[in-house]
Amino acid sequence: QVQLVESGGGLVQAGGSLRLSCVASRNIFFFNTMGWYRQAPGKQRELVALVSRGVSTNYADSVKGRFTSSRDNAKNTVYLQMNSLKPEDTAVYYCYGDDRLVNNWGQGTQVTVSS
Repeated sequence: QVQLVESGGGLVQAGGSLRLSCVASRNIFFFNTMGWYRQAPGKQRELVALVSRGVSTNYADSVKGRFTSSRDNAKNTVYLQMNSLKPEDTAVYYCYGDDRLVNNWGQGTQVTVSS
């Protein structure tokens, strides 16, 4: 099973930016999709962005135009650039990777946006 390690979370004011990174413990070239989910207190985990092998990306409507996700297969890393952050973006953000056998998850990184 692959290990996914997130970094880059923290506290930011509304309107600010953060960049999350997720490094995989092995080659991600053949992963079907990699991306990000988030879970706010008292809410279900929800999709934020998924990047396919063909580098097309799907975004949740709530983050379109503000968030950008990309994957660097050479570095075994997926990124989430978050701009124009809002208090409702506050959540634990989880890295996700589909290696064609199992769905893999990181441990999560907290993002808190203050108003």
